[in-house]
Amino acid sequence: MDEQLSSKLKKLDDAIARYVRPDTFPLAVRMIRHGEALPDGVKVPSRNFNENWIVCQSIGVARRYGWAIAVGKDDVICPLSAIAFGFRKPNDAYLKGFAAIGMYCEDEAGATRLEAETWKFAPGTYDYVCIAPIARATFEPDVIAVYGNSAQVMRMVNAALFKRGGRIESTTGGRLDCAEIVIQTVLTGEPKVVLPCNGDRVFGMAQDTEMVFTMPWNRADEVREGLDGTQKGGVRYPIPVAMRGTVALPKHYQDLLAMLKKEDEA
Repeated sequence: MDEQLSSKLKKLDDAIARYVRPDTFPLAVRMIRHGEALPDGVKVPSRNFNENWIVCQSIGVARRYGWAIAVGKDDVICPLSAIAFGFRKPNDAYLKGFAAIGMYCEDEAGATRLEAETWKFAPGTYDYVCIAPIARATFEPDVIAVYGNSAQVMRMVNAALFKRGGRIESTTGGRLDCAEIVIQTVLTGEPKVVLPCNGDRVFGMAQDTEMVFTMPWNRADEVREGLDGTQKGGVRYPIPVAMRGTVALPKHYQDLLAMLKKEDEA
């Protein structure tokens, strides 16, 4: 990895740590194209551990353990994410909502529409999704993802809009957040706010207090500068609550203070 990329990754990680203070490692994500070599230092569960991991689980391990993880067709046992990331081709049962009927949708019509509107890469485009903490990434990312509470995610949104204004627009299906975190961000080329899905909560240990901010890598410098600019403008985390002003104490406290002041005068 060249020094310029290493420096850019470090500056971004330092800025997020300083201004946002997330509880888990902010992540760099790269899609590995067919035939492209895996980055140095990356663990592949099926090879390194003789285990099969799903994408949200891999995200959870990367942001909590600090490991660099890559998962592909031989690793991912969740058929929904395997199809979304293009590791497997969708079949007729999937397209008709087989996995969603009775769980996420009442009938085949709703389930079919849910699957049709799930974010997807074309089958065979990529061999792996690679995830690592920003500070430990040995590759140029496609996506940056930061888990945090609503105030921390708000800070990232403020930073992303500092230079250009406007709004951040996201879509969610309440499931398969791995596709919304990575695929939605790559295909739209825009920052997103994502709700952790049920699978991420069960297998990736996402907490009820967490949301996700994502952005394409080409916005990294802009958002980093936005974090600094909004900090200087007074938008900060932790949020500085209104603590100034003379408070109203209980009457007995006020009476006691009055006694003490009289004794001072005596």
